[in-house]
Amino acid sequence: MGAEVNAKTFSREQRTRYRERLMENLETFEAYLSEGRFATSGTIGLELELNLSNEDFTPAMRNAAVLEQIADPAFQTEIGAFNIELNHPALSVAGRGLRELEESLRTQLNRADDRAENVGAEILMVGILPTLRQELVRDKGWISSGKRYAALNNSVLQARGEDVLIDIVGEERLRFYADNIAPEAACTSVQLHLQVSPGQFAPVWNAAQVIAGPQVALAANSPVFMEKVLWHESRIEVFKQSIDTRAPEMRNQGVRPRVWFGERWITSIFDLFEENVRYFPALLPELARRRAESTAAGAPQLHELRLHNGTVYRWNRPIYDPGDDMPNLRLENRLLPAGPTVLDTVANAAFFFGLIRKLRTAERPLWSRMAFATASDNFQACARQGLDANVYWPGIGDIPVSELIVRHLLPLAAEGLEELGVDKAVANRYLDVLRERARTEQNGASWQIAALRRLELHGLDRRRALQEMTRLYWEHMHHSGPVHEWPLP
Repeated sequence: MGAEVNAKTFSREQRTRYRERLMENLETFEAYLSEGRFATSGTIGLELELNLSNEDFTPAMRNAAVLEQIADPAFQTEIGAFNIELNHPALSVAGRGLRELEESLRTQLNRADDRAENVGAEILMVGILPTLRQELVRDKGWISSGKRYAALNNSVLQARGEDVLIDIVGEERLRFYADNIAPEAACTSVQLHLQVSPGQFAPVWNAAQVIAGPQVALAANSPVFMEKVLWHESRIEVFKQSIDTRAPEMRNQGVRPRVWFGERWITSIFDLFEENVRYFPALLPELARRRAESTAAGAPQLHELRLHNGTVYRWNRPIYDPGDDMPNLRLENRLLPAGPTVLDTVANAAFFFGLIRKLRTAERPLWSRMAFATASDNFQACARQGLDANVYWPGIGDIPVSELIVRHLLPLAAEGLEELGVDKAVANRYLDVLRERARTEQNGASWQIAALRRLELHGLDRRRALQEMTRLYWEHMHHSGPVHEWPLP
């Protein structure tokens, strides 16, 4: 959930004043980067978006009732009335940090599950709830309460000037128009946070862009949207199209989408904020009440810049947080889907943190040997095909992504986790899960596709097969091991 706003619509005068303030913020940020002090402890964090379902595993549009039962500020609303979000506090990755994260997530989710049952809801960790139907976009109750969500919906549609077109070709094709951004609510993710010093931000971001393809291939868990089998990680394209503010003519002119991989390697975090201001008009142009507000430590609040940054949806997003005692910079990795299990989720996090550590300190960085367009192409191929994809890798050439992960990336991740001080037994726990997932080529997406096909061969129609597949997914999520061990029906 982003910062709340006070209005659902904005005037031309508000937009003009906001643009001026945004430019002032950008200049202030540039100056502060060169002279300010930032926290450099290198903590990690995690946000987990979750789906709510009814007993028949159709979406349960009552997150307010569920959150009232959970009664924990760590759980918040998301844009969809069938979504909630868990914000886990920052911790250190060293020692048993990853295992502590796993245990903490499991404890919090088990408690939330118990409370959700009081209002007849189930919680699922999955990139896209497979039982969603096109009726969602016509259901007036799809959106959570709160002015931010309504304002975002209004601003996207106003900027676009027409209904939202969803047109995705995968294993099957889906095409329809929506008069709201409800399809965005279908996309539930895991967002990993890594605190970074100003001098280290560029190599960390560049490394994250390099590994985005293999990362999404390994974790893919969103193959079904609106009852169609599309990409292995359909969430990538659904999210892009659902909040696309560009009319077709603007796309044809090369205007950049708000859900954006990027277009170049960077030399500073400032490059990303500058691009955001230069390329993307404001969706939520709300001014801070006080113009020159700073923290007690003297860090600028930069309200307008931070609000604007939250509406440019980079898969690796830069974060500036003024903090209470000392400001910090973070990389927010946003491309992973939720689920399938807590163990799989933390294993995915271990892969990311270990690889980033190793790649950012390499003497000859990978991004110096890879065109940015190649990293983008790898990302698209892996979102479409998951562990079936081929990618290009410097020094290797074209290679199946599953082979790249097992032979090259997991050993690097192991070295990175060791450098981070992760206990060897803890690191091995997660690396073993990842190795077997890549070796068997069974992630959440491939299991869902295979299970759905099996159920249809057994005589179920698509709608009933999706409900049964989701029921089996829910059972395995609670009672089975990591996804590579899940049996097929």
